[in-house]
Amino acid sequence: MKASGRITEAPGIGAVAAQDLAALGIATLGDMLRFAPRAYDDRREERRARMAGVDDPSIACRITVIGHSDFPTRNGRTLKVAAVDDDGTRIELLCFNRYFLKSQLSIGSEWYIHGKVQRIRGIYQISSFEVKRTREEIGLGRILPVYPLSGRLSEKMMRSAASYALQALSPIPDELPDGMYRRLGLMRHEEAYRALHFPESMDEAAAALRTLGFTELLMMELSLLRKGARTGRRVRSRPSRRERLLLSSLPFTLTGDQLRAADEIREDLDSGMPMNRLLQGDVGSGKTLVAWLSALHAIDSGAQVAFMAPTELLARQHADGAAALLEGTGVRIAFITGSVKGEQRRLLLESLSNGETDLVIGTHALFSEDVSFRNLRYAIIDEQHRFGVQQREALSHKGEGCSILSMSATPIPRSLALTLYAGYSVSTIRTMPKGRIPIRTYLVREDNRESMYRAVGVEFTRGHQAYFVYPRIDDEGESDLRDVTRMFDFLQKEYPGVPSALIHSRLPDDEKMEILHAFRDRKLSYLVATSVVEVGIDIPDATCMVIEHAERFGLAALHQLRGRVGRSTLPSYCFLVYGRSLTEEAKARLSVMKETNDGFLIAEKDLQIRGPGDISGDRQSGFLHLKFASLTSDLELIELARSEAEKLVREDIGLLKAENAVLRREMARMQESGKRSEG
Repeated sequence: MKASGRITEAPGIGAVAAQDLAALGIATLGDMLRFAPRAYDDRREERRARMAGVDDPSIACRITVIGHSDFPTRNGRTLKVAAVDDDGTRIELLCFNRYFLKSQLSIGSEWYIHGKVQRIRGIYQISSFEVKRTREEIGLGRILPVYPLSGRLSEKMMRSAASYALQALSPIPDELPDGMYRRLGLMRHEEAYRALHFPESMDEAAAALRTLGFTELLMMELSLLRKGARTGRRVRSRPSRRERLLLSSLPFTLTGDQLRAADEIREDLDSGMPMNRLLQGDVGSGKTLVAWLSALHAIDSGAQVAFMAPTELLARQHADGAAALLEGTGVRIAFITGSVKGEQRRLLLESLSNGETDLVIGTHALFSEDVSFRNLRYAIIDEQHRFGVQQREALSHKGEGCSILSMSATPIPRSLALTLYAGYSVSTIRTMPKGRIPIRTYLVREDNRESMYRAVGVEFTRGHQAYFVYPRIDDEGESDLRDVTRMFDFLQKEYPGVPSALIHSRLPDDEKMEILHAFRDRKLSYLVATSVVEVGIDIPDATCMVIEHAERFGLAALHQLRGRVGRSTLPSYCFLVYGRSLTEEAKARLSVMKETNDGFLIAEKDLQIRGPGDISGDRQSGFLHLKFASLTSDLELIELARSEAEKLVREDIGLLKAENAVLRREMARMQESGKRSEG
């Protein structure tokens, strides 16, 4: 593309308009070219008043003025212009604050009008409209772009500036290799930019957006892949001695996805290059077992391993689980959190620094200054989205060339994961262990809970267990909300003689662990809890999850809570109790939970409802704000761009081949543009 001139070169764009355009991120003609309309106004066909309806009340037609009158309003008298269209249908133009139109819209004059009408007492009325002398001026026979506006900008000014930019910058060079256009069915970029702003059909506008969206996604994926390209050679790696010991002791076999993920992590650990991998999978899919296998592999190579969880309760559960699971492997395990103090802490830290501990499990306390390792080469981070990038890196810096495995139970499509988690490799576990039965989810209106209580009571008679989850510890003055404190008393009366316990974040961690151990040992039939039970609790006999005020929880939290049941071959149930008034977003969340147990689909829906946000733990604003593509609705385009980028990096990472020179040029332009925007 030619060097872009300043936007003030466009006719009608002076200093004031340039200031308003700058607020939209438009400083040059090139910026205007890449500024996508927010919508399109289809005026290809003339629409007279009788054609206007509820779904589309717009008109675009010729009118003849037949009379003037006025009526009183707060600001004085308002002009009313009577007109008829070519069908003879009467239309009244209400000219609020536009009395000057009386002389312009003289009786007998003909005009072309566009706007939205209302039919009131059989008369079509229109108050927001534009009138022009000719069909061309009103845009009849065309599709017009509708842009976001700022300050005193008008659609007319924006359309004029876009038209000028297209002419001034023509011919617009291709931005992709020649063969890619033909192979992927894309528009040439000169045609795509024209169709973006002034399409001849809505299909053409969609094709232009697809071409431009693919282009920016390809550049983004190329940038990420080239930056994070691993240069270490891939090796065929076999399970180590301790891995084989653990695998032989299990009463079940791993799923194909678990075995594949374990292989991918093992190959990375043996490649000679520090690993940065995301292990994602649905709730209960067996991610933690894969992590322990990889930890054993690292330990057998002489490394120390750190396992970090976001809360002390979760870290303790992992420590208990690891102690039981790895008992026969000879691994030396330590547990460190902020609450471990005094002589016990000193001894633990000493064992870490002199290499007497192989595996340490803990919380944020692991990257405290006083925690040092003799040979930390592998860090595993559970619920990684609860840690920031800086926190994750702080742990890895405690060891030279430390590999990192980040685990997430908020799974998303692979290509989107690779995009959001820039610089990561991704392993995905989709299949669930054999014998798992999908959880049946019921939506329960708050005044219909009696049948739900009876259903849970039946499960108690079968020796099964349940959770009752509430959003608050106490009502804090909001008596309309059920809370764990009051509902614990209520449920004890509802289920007399059934052993239970109350658990929430204000309890000391030791007391919480005692309660969970009693629950696991079947000494308790149900827990009344806050979302403190959201992650890391694995009770096979728990078959019922009741979530009150479910509309107050996000999709990810609802799915995690539901995942506390259905962890065996027993049929399991989730009851989502909701209030009388629901927002549209809350209705959408509950509907998704009712329809599916698939965590990947739930995560996609969550993205569509709330956008990508902080899903990766840190806002990656540099590439989440795309001009033409959407990270939530263009998943197929992301997949295509990722596939093409991976092929390019495999075959020509430096983009040195003649056919890829255009990509090298465009990436250089984008980098320069990024520097300007940062400055």
